[in-house]
Amino acid sequence: MAKNELDEALDLIDAELKKAGISRREAFKLAGLGTAAYLMGGSQNAEAATEAKASSNAKGKILIIGGGLAGISTAARLVNTLSNPDITIVEPNPKSVTYQPGNTLVAAGIYDKAHIDYDTKDFVPKGVTLLKDKAVEFNPESNKVVLESGKTLDYDYLVVAAGLVLNFGAIKGLEEIGNAYTVGDSSKILKIFGDSGVTSVYNVDSAVAMWDQMQKFIKKAKDGQKVKGVFTDPNTAIKCGGAPKKVMYLTNSRLNEAKARANAELTFYADSGKLFGVKEYADAIEKQFVARDMKWNLGHNLTAVDFEKKIAIFDKHWEEQGEFDKDLNEYAKVTKHLDVEAPFDFLHVTPPQKAPDEIGKSPIGSAKGWVPVDKETLQHVKYKNIFAIGDIAAVPMAKTGGSVRKQYKVLVENLISVMEGKEPTAKYAGYTVCPLITDIGKVMLAEFDWSAKPTPSFPLDPTQERYIWWLMKVYLLKPMTQYGMLSGKA
Repeated sequence: MAKNELDEALDLIDAELKKAGISRREAFKLAGLGTAAYLMGGSQNAEAATEAKASSNAKGKILIIGGGLAGISTAARLVNTLSNPDITIVEPNPKSVTYQPGNTLVAAGIYDKAHIDYDTKDFVPKGVTLLKDKAVEFNPESNKVVLESGKTLDYDYLVVAAGLVLNFGAIKGLEEIGNAYTVGDSSKILKIFGDSGVTSVYNVDSAVAMWDQMQKFIKKAKDGQKVKGVFTDPNTAIKCGGAPKKVMYLTNSRLNEAKARANAELTFYADSGKLFGVKEYADAIEKQFVARDMKWNLGHNLTAVDFEKKIAIFDKHWEEQGEFDKDLNEYAKVTKHLDVEAPFDFLHVTPPQKAPDEIGKSPIGSAKGWVPVDKETLQHVKYKNIFAIGDIAAVPMAKTGGSVRKQYKVLVENLISVMEGKEPTAKYAGYTVCPLITDIGKVMLAEFDWSAKPTPSFPLDPTQERYIWWLMKVYLLKPMTQYGMLSGKA
């Protein structure tokens, strides 16, 4: 981002904050961004953030599996804190730090790929060893990890930050895609999707293709055709739970911009029984959907895509009262299922998501596939020298970059405590943030924790869509990630 772009954005944010009676410095301090000097002082201070001084002489061989945002941020903070760090990162993808929150903006033509495409090597902390390889076998009893290359690595402490897998193959019609990643080989996705109107924001290249498909969809509506847009949300945990809705909001916004909205029907299908996990935000979203004439169906899970007929097939499921159980003195609940067909001209697929099998099904995984950790300390429930962070960790409501911003500081503090022979005491409170794009120029900043209640960082109504949050989403969060989190400072 050019210096004048960021300075202009900061000036706009200053003006908006002034209306609320607080300064930029006070606002970012409230938001916990105080150490990101890049944001506090403008782009001229990009290198001015104060590095943490080494505060521990603890020693040990630290192995980090995964070199994305969570892995690199953790390594950077360890380097800033340990006097003599010995850290190795295993990461197969040279683009693993690509800015994934920007995918929705790419898909709507606001960013292009170059805005979010980063080389991992440019962000590896000094002194850290980066191995371009993949962990395929875990032996926690002997503190060893086997790599795809055949090499075996020993460790004293293990941090699992490998992210998750997009399980497209679980959907009939998409079996050929199989497993995919947000960043990486997209050839199968692009081949299967083709020019069908089927899209997904969850892969960088398919997000690029999505903008092309969205424009064709809008042109049909503008030319007077009656068109249908279908947007899905699956029956698994997903990264950035707001993304399926953001895509629908942005499609709606682009249709309005083209004066073609009247010819388009937009419908959201979610497996969940509610529009959002926090009631206050769910209520706000429902009002926004009604105001925008966007329809929704809950209890619907996408099971198949018929490309030839352009039909999405959903498992509609609900509970009915069954037989009376005399022992329990209550009626049993019976789950009913019905296949529902939804014709589409434009279909956004949010694929089911899971931990990579080589981790989820390994000795450090769990029956549900994720890495089981104490949700507060992020320490493995069985192996005390193992920690997990980010999307792969079995932590409720926390698969966002905003969650990682809180988690990696807790993890580093607790890992160092364990290295020093102490009990981990730092606690992650479950903070999650979802800048929910509701329009081009508007964002609802949904912040919450395990209480399932809004936990706003700013003294503003968190259920309101605001231009200021749009500015933060589009202009500030990316440099905060680059110059803050990936340096271990923000």
